[in-house]
Amino acid sequence: MVEAVETAYLRRCVELAREAVEAGDEPFGSVLVDGDGKVRAEDRNRVAGGDRTRHPEFELARWAAAHLTPRERAAATVYTSGEHCPMCAAAHAWVGLGRIVYVASSQQLGQWFAELGVPAPPVRIVPVREIAPGVAVEGPVPELVPEVRALVHRFFGPGDAAALT
Repeated sequence: MVEAVETAYLRRCVELAREAVEAGDEPFGSVLVDGDGKVRAEDRNRVAGGDRTRHPEFELARWAAAHLTPRERAAATVYTSGEHCPMCAAAHAWVGLGRIVYVASSQQLGQWFAELGVPAPPVRIVPVREIAPGVAVEGPVPELVPEVRALVHRFFGPGDAAALT
């Protein structure tokens, strides 16, 4: 169960996702919080420039590897607007980060993309647990799902059907 303080981190993720859309990028945002509850880093999607690896979860894994000890990484939590893709889940596990808490699941994202006619990405959308079975994962968070869904529809909706490829 997600606690009230965690909902605040997730709201920040949604805010970062909104910032991404406003900057012409895909609607995803993430926050890295250490074991003491301090926000250590945050980012939003930055793939519009052509580098499809510029997901916020991947960037936070890189940041954590460079700035946190293995013990600090294991105690940290990554909060994110959408469940990690396989690339980000693998980076999370390889770096040794702790828990993941997401608003919208990969299944929900896949359904929304199908509704909008978004072409399938080059990597299959699967749950984090299939890629990183040792990582503790929580989500979705129903109270915030409508906001993420609205951002996905705003960005990928008819007339703006950008592809995830």
